Amino acid sequence: MTTNPKFPNPTFLNDLVNKLGEVLKQSPAKDIEQNLKAGVTSMLGKLDMVTREEFDVQTEVLARTREKLAQLEGRLAELEKQQREEA
Repeated sequence: MTTNPKFPNPTFLNDLVNKLGEVLKQSPAKDIEQNLKAGVTSMLGKLDMVTREEFDVQTEVLARTREKLAQLEGRLAELEKQQREEA
């Protein structure tokens, strides 16, 4: 395989990427990343949030409650109609 003179040797690129990775691991950038993650996690923990599972459970409860309310409203309307007819 012939190499294109305009592009660096693939071995050179792999070595460069590996060396850059090592430098980043030893640099303060890794500490900054860890501190940033810890800060964001802490901030999210302070928010009044629920898990997806809790949200789904509450959504189901609300749906059942709305269904029951609709049934009770229908029953009330039926009883009011019967009372008016008897009067």
